Amino acid sequence: MQIQQQMIDTTTVVALQGDFDAAAAPEVEKRLLALAQSNQPRLVVDMNSVPYIASAGLRVLLAAVKTARAGGGDLRLVGLQPAVKHVFDMAGFALLFKTFASVNDAVASFRQT
Repeated sequence: MQIQQQMIDTTTVVALQGDFDAAAAPEVEKRLLALAQSNQPRLVVDMNSVPYIASAGLRVLLAAVKTARAGGGDLRLVGLQPAVKHVFDMAGFALLFKTFASVNDAVASFRQT
């Protein structure tokens, strides 16, 4: 799994590339939880290049969104691929996350809150 990070306005965008499985989960979790615990926990996770997500990946995202919200922020998702979206829907996670078609839309949604 490759992880890239950039700031847009006051939002941290984390782009993931590769399968979000048990092997990738610890590194992604470390990065997302550190960001979610920061003083500006506005996170966008770009999943356009994630073709597969395992339960370990779902657990990481759930922990990160809970941590960000507890700190007054949020975590938004971008670009769920069909197979990943299916897993989100089946697990009931679609109701827990705000999802967007583009990084720009997700970042802009923070300006509206």
